[in-house]
Amino acid sequence: PGQEVKELRVRTVFDMRPDFSFFFFFLQAHHVFTLTLKCVKSVLNGNLFVLSESTYLGKMPPKFGMIAALEGDLDTSDGVGKVFFRQDSSPDALRRAAEHINRAFPEDDEVNPTNAVVVTWVDVATHEPQSRGDAVGKNRNTFQLVIASLETASYAILLYARDGIQFSSTPVKHSSAVMHAGFSKGSVRGYLFSSQGPYYRTTTDDEASVRALADGYKSLFSPYRETNSGLRGVWVYEIGTSPYFSNVAPGEVTDLPTESTPRESPERFDDTRGPAYTDGQQLVYPPYESEGEQIEVHPVQYQPHQPGNPEVVVVDDTDINVDVFSYNLGSCANNRHKCSQFADCKDYSSGYCCHCRPGFYGNGIQCLSEGKPQRINGKVNGNVYVGNSPSPVEFSSNDLHSYLVVNDGRSYVAISDITDTIGPSLLPLSAIGGVIGWAFALEQPGFKNGFSIIGGEFTRQAEVTFLPGNERLTITQEFKGIDEHDHLAMSTTLEGRIPEVPRGSTVQIDRYSEIYQYSNNLITSSSTREYKVILPDGSTETRSYQWRQTITFQSCQHDESLRGVNPTQMLSVDQVFVMYDASNELIRFAMSNKIGDVNGGQPVENPCFTGRHGCDTNAVCRPGQGTQFTCECAVGFNGDGRTCYDIDECREDPQICGSHAICNNQPGTFRCECEDGYLFGSDGHTCIEANQPVDACEEGTHTCDIPERAQCSYTGGSSYICSCLPGFIGDGRICQDIDECQPGRCHQEAVCYNTEGSFTCQCRAGYYGDGFYCSPGKTKTRCETHRDSLLAVTEYGPRGPRPPVGQYIPTCDENGAYEPMQCHGSSGHCWCVDRNGQEIPGTRSGPGSRPSCIDHGGVPPPIGPTPRPDVHPLPAGTHLLFTQSGRIEHVPLEGYNMKKDDAKPVLHLPEKVIIGVAYDCVEKMVYWTEITSPSISKASIQGGEPIAVITSDLDSPEGIAIDHLGRTMFWTDSVKDRIEVASLDGSQRRVIIDSDLVNPRAIITDPPNGNLYWADWNRDAPKIETSYMDGSNRRVLVKDDLGLPNGLTYDFQSSLLCWADAGTHKMECMHPGRGDRRKVMEGIQYPFGITSFGKNIYYTDWQRDAVVAVDHYTGKESDEFQPQKRTKLYGITTAYAQCPSGQNYCAVNNGGCTHLCLATPTGRSCKCPDNAASVGCVERDGGY
Repeated sequence: PGQEVKELRVRTVFDMRPDFSFFFFFLQAHHVFTLTLKCVKSVLNGNLFVLSESTYLGKMPPKFGMIAALEGDLDTSDGVGKVFFRQDSSPDALRRAAEHINRAFPEDDEVNPTNAVVVTWVDVATHEPQSRGDAVGKNRNTFQLVIASLETASYAILLYARDGIQFSSTPVKHSSAVMHAGFSKGSVRGYLFSSQGPYYRTTTDDEASVRALADGYKSLFSPYRETNSGLRGVWVYEIGTSPYFSNVAPGEVTDLPTESTPRESPERFDDTRGPAYTDGQQLVYPPYESEGEQIEVHPVQYQPHQPGNPEVVVVDDTDINVDVFSYNLGSCANNRHKCSQFADCKDYSSGYCCHCRPGFYGNGIQCLSEGKPQRINGKVNGNVYVGNSPSPVEFSSNDLHSYLVVNDGRSYVAISDITDTIGPSLLPLSAIGGVIGWAFALEQPGFKNGFSIIGGEFTRQAEVTFLPGNERLTITQEFKGIDEHDHLAMSTTLEGRIPEVPRGSTVQIDRYSEIYQYSNNLITSSSTREYKVILPDGSTETRSYQWRQTITFQSCQHDESLRGVNPTQMLSVDQVFVMYDASNELIRFAMSNKIGDVNGGQPVENPCFTGRHGCDTNAVCRPGQGTQFTCECAVGFNGDGRTCYDIDECREDPQICGSHAICNNQPGTFRCECEDGYLFGSDGHTCIEANQPVDACEEGTHTCDIPERAQCSYTGGSSYICSCLPGFIGDGRICQDIDECQPGRCHQEAVCYNTEGSFTCQCRAGYYGDGFYCSPGKTKTRCETHRDSLLAVTEYGPRGPRPPVGQYIPTCDENGAYEPMQCHGSSGHCWCVDRNGQEIPGTRSGPGSRPSCIDHGGVPPPIGPTPRPDVHPLPAGTHLLFTQSGRIEHVPLEGYNMKKDDAKPVLHLPEKVIIGVAYDCVEKMVYWTEITSPSISKASIQGGEPIAVITSDLDSPEGIAIDHLGRTMFWTDSVKDRIEVASLDGSQRRVIIDSDLVNPRAIITDPPNGNLYWADWNRDAPKIETSYMDGSNRRVLVKDDLGLPNGLTYDFQSSLLCWADAGTHKMECMHPGRGDRRKVMEGIQYPFGITSFGKNIYYTDWQRDAVVAVDHYTGKESDEFQPQKRTKLYGITTAYAQCPSGQNYCAVNNGGCTHLCLATPTGRSCKCPDNAASVGCVERDGGY
């Protein structure tokens, strides 16, 4: 009485879509922990979940998601009541779960769960006696919840033992309320406001409905149905089916078997309590088992925080996965290489485990030399708000370095590039480096530090809540193991808000202790910390924060010795030092760490355990009797222990690495590297000669047809593929010309002439046109109309029409276009004109000289303002263009290699989030989409100001692609869920796809073949689709085994369609016409944009902040470029030095269309823009 009882919650998320469907167990038992089913991913939000009990007790539904087995303010602090939970995949447990489910749903197909989570409340009482006189303080409830899951569905099985419900109300403040059972999704956020989501009530506001859960008697006075499973006390619910997991369906069998005398069940459990029976049916799953897998929820009484008093803080954890790790299937015979080189492999009856050898410590997978100092390197990313600031301080790959003197438990952490806007406010957060101190803490007798137990691969998440302002910060740290230099690699992400500490202030943190609780693959700790802020005027403020951390890792389940680890250990942290160096923009944390007994244990005087031994930093302290000890140099060092020197293993044994290898000495160890042309064999140690693959396509030793008819594509190793070029047919080794002159190829008033690999169309006599479109009367071009309008008013002389003296008459070429150079017949002046006949300023020359005019089909000279000083026009050659927030950059290509030293910004667009990028190889223009003020813009690659192309009726334009032949652009809008096309100047907009799209992003064109490809990363049903450029003949190319297909590219040479998937972490390719899908690479991190050039595929990666090159024939990464600005990279495209070869029907005279000409494989479609106000627009469908 008088002590507040904190809550235990377990949340299991059944859906990963943005509109999460949440259910979580509601457990009153003083602890916070997390369970994860193998078939679902556990994700919990990062919010501190502290609610007044009066806001939800006795109320159904509550405003948050819950599975309530029996909601109430329950107490286990008296030592009688207990709460247990476990994940159980044993055949016996799964069989019984299946029996309950199949009995409750007899009309459905039989199900067989693959995993179960079992939570058992045994003899739990209310938190305090009620005042109603029903003596519930002496009454106790026993009940159980089982979550059984398979790939496509999950079920909740609730079991209430006979006589197990002895009280049915719960205290709330100074009153009481009826307990409840049921399900609730909680509040659902709408567009303008939140509303109550779906819920299902098992009980009502009547206490009799609670008692009926176990007793189940139905009478005139108790109208509640007995069961929904066919067994009294057993209630079964389907709580979700793939892919939505949003419904709750009760069991369908409400009839009970004839009442019988309880009898012994033929199936008994190894359970010290014995099974519970109801009507001869075994109901309750055993709360604990002999294997030690069961986890008991121990009561920890909450007390007002005091310095050094560990406290349980209620925080919902995020991204926690505590699935039992099963890396040990097999034996040491074929898995020895998975152990550290300083470990031995040991076989067990159920698998194998790795154990560090004497002189080393760790988990067997990662082993370090005892006594040797340790270094840790990593990066810090994230966004942190300071005080009431509306904008965050961004961390973008800030360096984090740590140095640890392991033999006395000292740890030092430094983070660079910390500006004074946040530096002082980070000083209280020694918790950033706290887990490092725990991992390498000085061990007291009988206790182990973190690295000794779990090694160097684990994930730590801490939730920090500052008081009294409730600012919240999430710290996520991933430890990635030991690198080749014996350094531990890690990454840190900070997200949230922290209170402001004024500039010029210092922070003082007193010594503190934390209790760490250990279970299978999960370690938790929590505490309240106080710190003093010494302000610049000398005054002080005492502040505090609550924090809770969860460490998840993968352990070997076969080693019994790990179960001897103390379930609770105390980390004692002394001499805490924090400092912000404003001049160097560095923040430093230093502390001394020891791991030992929660109760303090016996005073330890031996210097090895106090850290006051004076041994060399590269030595281990060996305790003796009393205060006696010896210093012993770590493995790889020589000396007396007081002074240790590195052993140069490479010099002492030049052949230590074997033949064709190079030995590199490092402090305390050495490293072997194979010479050029050699690589490590399957044993990981011997260098063997590398088999150099032969590219038959490049060597010219292939058997493909001649280059004029076929293409050779190298596929890695000694393999290659022969394929006929467009216009030819065959197996690639023999290709024959296709007679394209089929009916419908040319206009009906034109003649088709077949040529080698192609064809031409020519209008018949009396008709005019390009052969694809012919008309009886020749339509005059703009130049011809201009010329003839002037000649119409000329005088006629003896030699025919003659213009008046001084009149300029334009000259037109054979196709009716303006000649690039125009001259005045009388004055002799000449000048250059553009394709519209307009004079280009600065090109006029006097009589007797001629300007150098560029043909209209070539590259126009740059027009407009010169580039700004920080923007560099592109030199000649092929380049990669990629986008970041606020800029577009380029990387030149030399062959297929990125010239990283020559990478420069092309265009700066501050405060703009640029997503997609495309390149027009004809006019040398770069086009891009941006979503801050949704728009599509362009700029000359040679310099000049941006030009807005489309600024209206856009919500989130993302992907963009150019048809350089038809002079059109295509883009996706992921909010409007549609694909549009327009002319390159932004006119003639038309929606071509507006159905069955959810999250369209990447889009690419294949202009010579008239095809369009796009990807939709809809999490529920991702897909890659194609259509003709007019939107017709739409079809799905890929829909299976996709996750988040963010990027697409089409290689014109190999005709390969390739994509990068951030969900499956794979890169794959296929020939769209053949569907021969193949994997190029797997294990990529978070790709976004993708492009191809020759043998290479280049993609942008959000996690690596880099452009990565992959050889799509060998499937290996060949290069990486990280720009100077380390932020997310979005779209990427190839800026070709010359346009790819090929033509389509829209390339000449706009395909004879009046407005939009959209190519198809067999012709083109003439389409009108959506604003059909265009006069004289004529539509014709594709194929003509």
